Amino acid sequence: MRRQTATGGSNSAGSGRVLRLDPLSLPVSYSAHDTRADGGIRQIELHRERVVLRRAVSGMRMAVNVRVSDFLGIALREVDDTQVMLVLVHHDPSLTIPLCVSDDQDEIVAAWAMWSETFALPQLQDTRREAAPRRRRRNAIRARRPKFLVRRKAGHYL
Repeated sequence: MRRQTATGGSNSAGSGRVLRLDPLSLPVSYSAHDTRADGGIRQIELHRERVVLRRAVSGMRMAVNVRVSDFLGIALREVDDTQVMLVLVHHDPSLTIPLCVSDDQDEIVAAWAMWSETFALPQLQDTRREAAPRRRRRNAIRARRPKFLVRRKAGHYL
Protein backbone atom coordinates (compact mmCIF):
# COMPACT_ATOMS: atom_id res chain seq x y z
CA MET A 1 0.00 0.00 0.00
CA ARG A 2 1.52 3.29 -1.02
CA ARG A 3 1.55 6.35 1.17
CA GLN A 4 -0.76 9.21 0.19
CA THR A 5 0.98 12.57 0.22
CA ALA A 6 -0.21 16.10 -0.40
CA THR A 7 0.22 17.44 -3.90
CA GLY A 8 0.88 20.90 -5.25
CA GLY A 9 3.67 23.27 -4.47
CA SER A 10 3.87 26.71 -2.94
CA ASN A 11 2.55 28.31 -6.13
CA SER A 12 -0.06 25.81 -7.23
CA ALA A 13 -2.61 26.66 -9.91
CA GLY A 14 -5.47 27.64 -7.62
CA SER A 15 -3.55 29.58 -5.00
CA GLY A 16 -4.49 33.06 -6.25
CA ARG A 17 -7.82 34.83 -6.68
CA VAL A 18 -7.79 34.19 -10.42
CA LEU A 19 -8.01 30.53 -11.38
CA ARG A 20 -7.34 29.42 -14.95
CA LEU A 21 -6.82 25.75 -15.66
CA ASP A 22 -6.16 24.39 -19.13
CA PRO A 23 -8.27 21.30 -19.99
CA LEU A 24 -5.68 20.27 -22.58
CA SER A 25 -2.90 19.94 -19.98
CA LEU A 26 -4.47 17.26 -17.76
CA PRO A 27 -3.59 15.87 -15.24
CA VAL A 28 -3.29 18.98 -13.09
CA SER A 29 -3.01 19.50 -9.32
CA TYR A 30 -4.03 22.64 -7.44
CA SER A 31 -5.43 23.83 -4.13
CA ALA A 32 -8.88 25.34 -3.62
CA HIS A 33 -10.85 26.92 -0.79
CA ASP A 34 -12.80 24.51 1.45
CA THR A 35 -14.60 25.85 4.51
CA ARG A 36 -14.96 22.45 6.19
CA ALA A 37 -11.32 21.37 5.80
CA ASP A 38 -8.54 22.06 8.30
CA GLY A 39 -6.65 25.15 7.19
CA GLY A 40 -9.49 26.05 4.81
CA ILE A 41 -7.91 24.43 1.72
CA ARG A 42 -8.09 21.13 -0.13
CA GLN A 43 -5.85 19.64 -2.78
CA ILE A 44 -7.48 18.68 -6.08
CA GLU A 45 -6.05 16.40 -8.76
CA LEU A 46 -7.90 16.47 -12.09
CA HIS A 47 -7.44 13.62 -14.55
CA ARG A 48 -9.47 12.82 -17.67
CA GLU A 49 -11.29 9.90 -16.01
CA ARG A 50 -11.22 10.81 -12.31
CA VAL A 51 -10.89 13.53 -9.71
CA VAL A 52 -9.02 13.09 -6.43
CA LEU A 53 -9.82 15.43 -3.51
CA ARG A 54 -7.43 15.47 -0.57
CA ARG A 55 -8.23 17.30 2.64
CA ALA A 56 -8.04 16.99 6.41
CA VAL A 57 -11.09 17.37 8.65
CA SER A 58 -10.55 17.45 12.42
CA GLY A 59 -7.05 16.05 11.94
CA MET A 60 -8.27 13.09 9.85
CA ARG A 61 -6.64 13.09 6.42
CA MET A 62 -8.73 11.73 3.58
CA ALA A 63 -8.60 11.25 -0.15
CA VAL A 64 -11.84 11.03 -2.13
CA ASN A 65 -11.60 9.48 -5.60
CA VAL A 66 -14.58 10.34 -7.85
CA ARG A 67 -15.11 9.31 -11.48
CA VAL A 68 -15.70 12.22 -13.87
CA SER A 69 -18.84 10.44 -15.15
CA ASP A 70 -20.36 10.81 -11.64
CA PHE A 71 -20.47 14.61 -12.03
CA LEU A 72 -23.59 16.33 -13.40
CA GLY A 73 -21.84 18.73 -15.77
CA ILE A 74 -19.94 22.00 -16.13
CA ALA A 75 -21.76 25.08 -14.81
CA LEU A 76 -21.30 28.85 -14.76
CA ARG A 77 -21.71 30.66 -11.43
CA GLU A 78 -21.46 34.33 -10.62
CA VAL A 79 -18.87 35.11 -7.96
CA ASP A 80 -19.60 38.83 -7.78
CA ASP A 81 -20.70 41.60 -10.16
CA THR A 82 -17.65 41.25 -12.39
CA GLN A 83 -16.34 37.69 -12.00
CA VAL A 84 -17.81 34.40 -13.19
CA MET A 85 -16.69 30.95 -12.04
CA LEU A 86 -16.74 27.70 -14.00
CA VAL A 87 -17.36 24.65 -11.79
CA LEU A 88 -17.56 20.88 -12.14
CA VAL A 89 -20.93 20.16 -10.46
CA HIS A 90 -21.66 17.09 -8.33
CA HIS A 91 -24.85 16.04 -6.50
CA ASP A 92 -22.96 16.56 -3.24
CA PRO A 93 -22.12 20.29 -3.02
CA SER A 94 -18.92 19.56 -1.07
CA LEU A 95 -17.58 17.67 -4.12
CA THR A 96 -18.22 20.55 -6.57
CA ILE A 97 -14.87 21.69 -7.99
CA PRO A 98 -13.85 25.13 -9.32
CA LEU A 99 -12.20 25.06 -12.74
CA CYS A 100 -11.87 28.67 -13.84
CA VAL A 101 -12.55 32.16 -12.45
CA SER A 102 -12.48 35.11 -14.81
CA ASP A 103 -14.03 38.49 -15.48
CA ASP A 104 -13.74 38.10 -19.28
CA GLN A 105 -17.04 36.70 -20.64
CA ASP A 106 -15.55 35.50 -23.94
CA GLU A 107 -12.76 33.62 -22.15
CA ILE A 108 -15.13 31.92 -19.72
CA VAL A 109 -17.55 30.82 -22.49
CA ALA A 110 -14.67 29.35 -24.50
CA ALA A 111 -13.35 27.54 -21.39
CA TRP A 112 -16.88 26.30 -20.65
CA ALA A 113 -17.09 24.62 -24.07
CA MET A 114 -13.55 23.16 -23.80
CA TRP A 115 -14.13 21.65 -20.33
CA SER A 116 -17.48 20.25 -21.42
CA GLU A 117 -15.91 18.59 -24.46
CA THR A 118 -12.89 17.30 -22.51
CA PHE A 119 -14.97 15.59 -19.83
CA ALA A 120 -17.92 14.74 -22.17
CA LEU A 121 -20.32 16.40 -19.72
CA PRO A 122 -23.20 18.79 -20.47
CA GLN A 123 -22.99 22.55 -20.07
CA LEU A 124 -25.28 23.62 -17.20
CA GLN A 125 -26.59 26.96 -16.05
CA ASP A 126 -26.20 27.96 -12.38
CA THR A 127 -27.42 24.90 -10.47
CA ARG A 128 -27.28 26.35 -6.98
CA ARG A 129 -30.71 26.35 -5.52
CA GLU A 130 -32.18 26.44 -2.09
CA ALA A 131 -33.15 23.18 -0.47
CA ALA A 132 -36.63 22.09 -1.39
CA PRO A 133 -39.09 21.98 1.48
CA ARG A 134 -39.63 18.53 2.88
CA ARG A 135 -42.44 16.71 1.13
CA ARG A 136 -45.30 15.69 3.28
CA ARG A 137 -45.88 11.99 3.25
CA ARG A 138 -49.30 10.68 2.48
CA ASN A 139 -49.96 8.47 5.43
CA ALA A 140 -49.48 5.14 3.63
CA ILE A 141 -48.94 3.18 6.83
CA ARG A 142 -52.25 4.21 8.33
CA ALA A 143 -54.36 1.93 6.12
CA ARG A 144 -52.23 -1.13 6.83
CA ARG A 145 -52.99 -3.74 9.40
CA PRO A 146 -51.08 -3.26 12.69
CA LYS A 147 -47.87 -5.24 12.92
CA PHE A 148 -48.88 -7.36 15.89
CA LEU A 149 -51.99 -8.49 14.02
CA VAL A 150 -49.91 -9.52 11.02
CA ARG A 151 -47.95 -11.98 13.19
CA ARG A 152 -51.05 -13.36 14.86
CA LYS A 153 -52.88 -16.23 13.26
CA ALA A 154 -56.55 -15.71 12.54
CA GLY A 155 -58.93 -17.82 14.62
CA HIS A 156 -61.14 -20.57 13.21
CA TYR A 157 -64.86 -19.93 13.01
CA LEU A 158 -67.42 -22.71 13.05
